[in-house]
Amino acid sequence: MPVCDICSEELSSEAEMRTHLLLSHMENVMACPLCPLSGVTYDELSFHISTAHIEKDHKKTKVKAQKYGRISPDHNRAPSLNVNMPQLLSLAKRITAPTNGASTSLTSSAPEPDIEAAAAHPTLKEDHRRESENRLRKSEQECLSSPMKEGSFPCPMCSLVCSDVFLLQEHVEVHLQKQDEAKGDMLYECPMCSLSCSTSSSLQEHVEIHLEYGSSYATGHSSGDLTLAKKLQEDEVHEWREAQTRREAEDFRNLQKQFGLDNSGGYRRQMGRYLDRAVSQGQLLPIDFHVKRAEMLESLSSGVDDGKSKTAGIMEALVGYYQREVSSCAHVWLCAETDHYFSSEGDRGWGCGYRNFQMLLSSLQRLEKYTLLPDSIPSIPRVQALIEEAWAQGADPHGASHFNKRLQGTRAWIGATEIYTVFTSLCVKSRIVDFHKPTGPNDTHPRLFEWVKQYFTHSDCGGARLLPKVMQTALPPLYLQHQGHSRSIVGMEQKSNGNLCLLLFDPGVAPGEMRKVLTQDTAAAIVRRMRKFPSALKHRQYQVVAVEGVLTPEEKQIHILNSRTLCAEKIP
Repeated sequence: MPVCDICSEELSSEAEMRTHLLLSHMENVMACPLCPLSGVTYDELSFHISTAHIEKDHKKTKVKAQKYGRISPDHNRAPSLNVNMPQLLSLAKRITAPTNGASTSLTSSAPEPDIEAAAAHPTLKEDHRRESENRLRKSEQECLSSPMKEGSFPCPMCSLVCSDVFLLQEHVEVHLQKQDEAKGDMLYECPMCSLSCSTSSSLQEHVEIHLEYGSSYATGHSSGDLTLAKKLQEDEVHEWREAQTRREAEDFRNLQKQFGLDNSGGYRRQMGRYLDRAVSQGQLLPIDFHVKRAEMLESLSSGVDDGKSKTAGIMEALVGYYQREVSSCAHVWLCAETDHYFSSEGDRGWGCGYRNFQMLLSSLQRLEKYTLLPDSIPSIPRVQALIEEAWAQGADPHGASHFNKRLQGTRAWIGATEIYTVFTSLCVKSRIVDFHKPTGPNDTHPRLFEWVKQYFTHSDCGGARLLPKVMQTALPPLYLQHQGHSRSIVGMEQKSNGNLCLLLFDPGVAPGEMRKVLTQDTAAAIVRRMRKFPSALKHRQYQVVAVEGVLTPEEKQIHILNSRTLCAEKIP
C-alpha cells in the first residue's frame, strides 16, 4: 500500500495518495485536530499542540489515535507526546471531521474524479482550484448570511464564519494567496544602488553587503574596474595640472622676457650682439666694429650718454613753425627747450622709459631752479644704477621687490613710479597723476587733455586778457605712461573750434625723422606725427609724472617715507 512520505499515512491506491497530497499537504498548510486553529505551518502546529493541548481532551485524542492504530489502549493517563508527531499531525484534518457518516462536500471519503485528474495534470489542477474557489465563495456568502452557531469557525482575517474547518482552511488559503500575489508585485529598491529586491529580508541582506564589502561588491561590479577608472581619472587630473603648470611657467617666462627680467643681458650685451650681427651681415666693416665697441665701453665706464641718439633744437624749430603756420590753431603752448632721445640698438624694445627720463632731464638742466642736477645726461646703465641707489635709500620698496632690487644688466622696463623714485633721490619734487579710466565716449580721456592744458596755462600770463597764439613756457615736459610704452608731452594745440591736441616726443621715432622739424619744407610732416587727438589715445589707463620744483633734504626724507605706500592722484 502507498505510504505518505510527509505524514506516513497508509493509503489504498495511488489515486487516493494524490488526492491526500492535494488536500492535506498543499503548501504545507495544517489544521489543529483539537480546536478550530488552521492555516498554520507544520512547526507552528507542532508547537501549538505541545503547549495548548498537553492535557485537554486527551481521552478524545487517545481514542481517535487508537482508532487509527497509532498508540496502544492499555493506559488511562493522558496520551504521551512521544508518539510520532508527524503522523499525529497528518491526521489533523481527518480527525476533526464528523465520524457519524455525515460529511461536507469538501471531505468526501473517496476522491472525486476531478480531484484525481487534477493531481495528474497541472492544467486540470488549476481548473479544480478555480472550481474550489467558486464553491468556497458560495459557501462564504451562505456563512455570512446565516447567524453564528455553536461549533462554527470564524476567519481570523475577515468577518466570515465557516461551519467546517476545511472550508475555513481553504478560505484562509485564499487570503494568503492574495497576500503573496500582492507582495510579489512590491519591489524594494536599494538606497545605495539601482538594485530592486522582491522582499524586505533580501533587501536587508543586500544593504548589509553594501556596508561590509562596499558598493562594487553588492552591485556586482568588479573592484578592479573601479580601481582602473579611479586611476585613469587621477592620471587625467595629474596630466591637466602638469599642462596648466607648464602654461603658467611659459606665460611667466614670456612676461619676464617682455619686461626684460629673463637674465638675457642688458644694454651692453644687446649692443654687442647688434655689432656682431652687423659685421657678419656685411653692414659694418671690422674697423668700424672696433671703433663703435670702444665708444660703447667708454660711455658705459663714464656713465654719460654718448649723445648719438639725441636731436637738439626741436623746440625752437617748433616755435618758428607755429608762428608761420597758425591758421588752424587758436593757441599753442610749448614746454621749455627739450632734446629728443631715440631708442638705439642697445635698448630697442625696452628703453622708452629711460629715454623719456633723459628728455625730462635735458629740459631740467636748462632751468635755473634745478642747478643741483648733474650737467651731463646719464647713460641707460647709469639711470638703472640711479634707480637702484634710490631703492637703497628706502624709496618705493614695493617696486624694488618687483625687480628684486636689481636693474643693471637687465632689459627691465620702467614706468611712472621708477621715474618718481629717481627724481626723489635727486631732490626733485614730482607727483604722479593717474587717469585710471576713460572719461569720454569711445574710451577716450578728455579729462587728461584738460589737465594738460591747465598745466601749461596755470602760471603764465595769468593777468593778460589777450594771450599770444604761440607761447613757449618755462615748464618741463610731462612724462606720459600707458601700457607697453611711454612718451613725453612737450606741448598742446587748441584749434579754432576748441578741440585740444597733444604734441608728443616719441622715443621710437628715429633721429633722421626728428631732424625734419629743423627744415621748413619737411616740418609739417613730422608735426602731424607729433599731434595726438583724444581719439588717438584710447588705452584704458594713463599716468602722468609732473615735475614741480626741488626738495630740501628734509622734504626728500618725507617723500621717501611716503613712497613706502606710494599712492597716485587719481582723476577722476
